[in-house]
Amino acid sequence: MHTIRLLVDCRNDLGEGPIWDAREQRVYWVDSTSAEVWSCRADGSDVRTWYVPTFVGSMALRERGGAVLALASGFALYDFDTQEVTPVAGPFGPGSEYRFNDGKVDRAGRFFAGSMGYDFDPLDVTIARRPARDGSLYRLDPDLTMHEIDTGFVCANAPCWSPDDRTFYCGDSEHNVIWAYDYDIATGAVSNKREFLSDRGFSRAVDGATVDSEGFLWNAKVLGGRIVRHAPDGSIDRTIEVPVRNVTSITFGGPDLDVLYFTSMGRPMRGIPPRQAGAGGLFAIRGLGVTGIPEPRFAG
Repeated sequence: MHTIRLLVDCRNDLGEGPIWDAREQRVYWVDSTSAEVWSCRADGSDVRTWYVPTFVGSMALRERGGAVLALASGFALYDFDTQEVTPVAGPFGPGSEYRFNDGKVDRAGRFFAGSMGYDFDPLDVTIARRPARDGSLYRLDPDLTMHEIDTGFVCANAPCWSPDDRTFYCGDSEHNVIWAYDYDIATGAVSNKREFLSDRGFSRAVDGATVDSEGFLWNAKVLGGRIVRHAPDGSIDRTIEVPVRNVTSITFGGPDLDVLYFTSMGRPMRGIPPRQAGAGGLFAIRGLGVTGIPEPRFAG
């Protein structure tokens, strides 16, 4: 029997991108629209907050110390001690309707992050307000060069890899689909894109994801108040109802990698009931009987 606990009642506007760092034994995550980076110990104690100058879609820790951030305009390196930001590559110029969103590091130390439209609203069915489907997925290599990997995204989400590094997953909350690609860990190249799972027609949208040690993909269903474990063929293996409707992203952590941490959204949305207790908080699920895979650090 699993248990769900509100670990940090941080009331993030848009909590996103949790990662467990085995080296420090800490959880890191971001509040995207408040331009903040957060961290705590496995039990939710020793909460720390850092500030960045713009929206932050996602982050990863670096082998050399500090972090790499996917900020609104591009990739940047970050020093936690000084809070200094050093831009390294930026695909989004002034006036762009896109910014960076979800991101994650592969086991060769490359950082992948996709874009989202500023006006993306999963509850807005007015086609005229939909941003154009010309967002992209990018890869930042350890030498700090940036490469465009795929196009056609509105709100890129859920990048993660199979345990054998042969499959890369990435989705879009607008399409409400997660795709699978063949992955070359030696080069970071993707190919053979195909549909892995679809939530079309449901009152939820695919959001952040992670893969466990058995090769099953866990996906946060934002707007749906649930986390779903999908088998390697995309079928539903398990569904977990959570106490907040807008669950945004997930990661396995804890000393034994058997705790599923998840972030959530605290800001009000059109059509969503008044604020729920714990909305915007960091939660922990224990007793799942499943372990995750250690998250790598960015090699640059």
